[in-house]
Amino acid sequence: MGRFWALGPVALVLSVVGVLPAVAHPFGDPQTVAITADGAVVHVRWKVGGLDDLTVLGVALGVLPQDRVMLDGAVIYQPADAVAMGPSPKLADYLLRQITVANHGRNCQGAVQPTADLAKVGVSIDYTCPAAVGEVSVTVKTLTDLNPAYKTLATGPNGARAVYGDGSDRHDWTLGAVEEQHLGRSAAIQVGAIGGAVLLAVAGVFGVRRWRRS
Repeated sequence: MGRFWALGPVALVLSVVGVLPAVAHPFGDPQTVAITADGAVVHVRWKVGGLDDLTVLGVALGVLPQDRVMLDGAVIYQPADAVAMGPSPKLADYLLRQITVANHGRNCQGAVQPTADLAKVGVSIDYTCPAAVGEVSVTVKTLTDLNPAYKTLATGPNGARAVYGDGSDRHDWTLGAVEEQHLGRSAAIQVGAIGGAVLLAVAGVFGVRRWRRS
């Protein structure tokens, strides 16, 4: 109900009687997050799916004027919307509320980084954890407060993927130290296998020589 107040009392009345369609548009291109890690810092890059979704969010947060959304629910996106939204503290606060990272049950401190082009490249959030991360839990709830039908496509290291949505807003990711341990263990196994093959080959050569001498 709160998002309809942002459209003004006339829009609120129309929405109650069923004249005004939902202003959120969750069935277009999905929003995305890309998750990486560097030591104790987890990087999450969030990018909106449709530019009209960015406008709707801006209106809901009070960053953009109400006239960006018409009484019939149509959204009027303007390039200036992304310019206004990018440096807004309201957007930063929203992202930090809706996207969280935890490591071993402890929340990591987030900081929204400046963005050169919110519409095209999105915005990065750096989460500093108490120690170098291995497995982390990432929660993403962006835009589902406007409409629960919104989805988020997430990517991580080594081709890992997940889909966030209402009721499935938390996923665990393997990053950093654990990933390196897995790679190291795999490399050790491969080296061991190669070494074993070499030893078998050498033993075979000596065995053939001894058989010929006898």
